[in-house]
Amino acid sequence: MGLFNKLTGAALACTMLTGMAAAQDMTFFRIGTGGAGGTYFPIGGIIANAISNPPGSRACGEGGNCGVPGLVAMAQSTNASAHNVNAIQAGQMEAGLSGAATLHFAYHGKGKFEGNAKPDLRVIANLYPEDLHLVLPEGHKLDSLASLKGKRVGIAQAGSGTQIAVELILGDHGVNRDNIDEAELNNSQSAERIADGQLDAYFYAAGTPVAAMIQLDNTKGMELHNWTAEEVKMANTTVPYYIPSTIPAGTYPGVEYDVNTVAVSGMLVTNANMSDDLIYEITKAMWSDTARKLLDNGHPKGKAITLETALEGIEGIGVPLHPGAERFYREIGMLK
Repeated sequence: MGLFNKLTGAALACTMLTGMAAAQDMTFFRIGTGGAGGTYFPIGGIIANAISNPPGSRACGEGGNCGVPGLVAMAQSTNASAHNVNAIQAGQMEAGLSGAATLHFAYHGKGKFEGNAKPDLRVIANLYPEDLHLVLPEGHKLDSLASLKGKRVGIAQAGSGTQIAVELILGDHGVNRDNIDEAELNNSQSAERIADGQLDAYFYAAGTPVAAMIQLDNTKGMELHNWTAEEVKMANTTVPYYIPSTIPAGTYPGVEYDVNTVAVSGMLVTNANMSDDLIYEITKAMWSDTARKLLDNGHPKGKAITLETALEGIEGIGVPLHPGAERFYREIGMLK
């Protein structure tokens, strides 16, 4: 074998070994989100991008991503909150997004999680408020939540946090599966059914504006139920983590009035068994300058995800912070 061939072979061997080392150092991190027409999926994608820094990427100081070295994070479309907490507890996903109410019920084994608690759930950060939308066809109006009796109502997908809360809230008004024609659909499917005249109303909790609702508003038009003060109070009493909120007029161009409703905080959640060092680095990457740019420019709700509000509402939910996340917040003085 000639000298050139020997050198080429040696270089190829080194390249292969380097590639193997890089592959060995790669860590995959799956983030459960929600349906493609909601807010969880795009927000989860932004977070995944912000915390990723695959082997071979440019270093943060050289203009590259400031994610965790070797980390490849992926946003996966799911049935949202309830699905995500189940998958995280079972170790089928490393993290996920969940509404605060679902997170509380799952961790403590209450409501639909009675006898099936998820004790390994841990919080990384509070993200943003999710408004509960009650969508109606254009030109339609509800006198009250009780008037949903006898109607075709989308109650969100099976196992979702929205569905859990909606059934509890509707129960206060005498509305249940026995007196409505319920449809267990995701947000995009529900919007399509409203547009086609196959549904009279549907519920969905998400950060505004919601992509599927923007499309519905721009094509067929829609209305949003304006909750009465009594309906808001009852919902807040039954599901304490749903708090009074308002969707401002013009959030959806065809909805030219303020909409009173309730909202729940969206949380980024992981498993207690995840490495403290990894979650520390992920939490740190989430609040880097490059992550801030991605959040501000990637989705309208991204601007609401701030370090200043990262710990809001967590104590009241009664679910611990992951020790890695706690270490980060303590280092920067947000925890004593």
